[in-house]
Amino acid sequence: MSESEKLQTQAEPGAESVQSRKGSAWIIAAIVLIVLAVTAGIVVLAGQSPEVTTKVRDIFIILLALEMFAIGTALIILIIQIAALTNLIQNEVKPILNSTTDTVNTLKGTVKFLSNNVSEPVIKLNQSLASITRLLELLKLRKK
Repeated sequence: MSESEKLQTQAEPGAESVQSRKGSAWIIAAIVLIVLAVTAGIVVLAGQSPEVTTKVRDIFIILLALEMFAIGTALIILIIQIAALTNLIQNEVKPILNSTTDTVNTLKGTVKFLSNNVSEPVIKLNQSLASITRLLELLKLRKK
């Protein structure tokens, strides 16, 4: 992407969605043209001799075989990509999750330790001081 395209994309926040809509319009137009071409081919072949129709049928069968070959190749590539993704999840993501779980468990232990050894004594001290202060107020030895 050139600098001017980057600046134009940054200047127009909806530019990507406009390009996306243009791409979708081209795809729809291509599908409509293919349907029209097939329909026109059927109409033309309906009026032809059986020899011409047989030749077109044979060509169509060959094209379908090539299409199945392409689909098979794409499926093989897809299976390889899924295997690579599975390997990535098992060997990269799973250890990260295990490490995160260990860290969270360590953090829980630290929080319990701090709660038992810092927070509880401070709370108990404040509780004791408050009770002594209240006792002194009740005995009128200390004013509010």
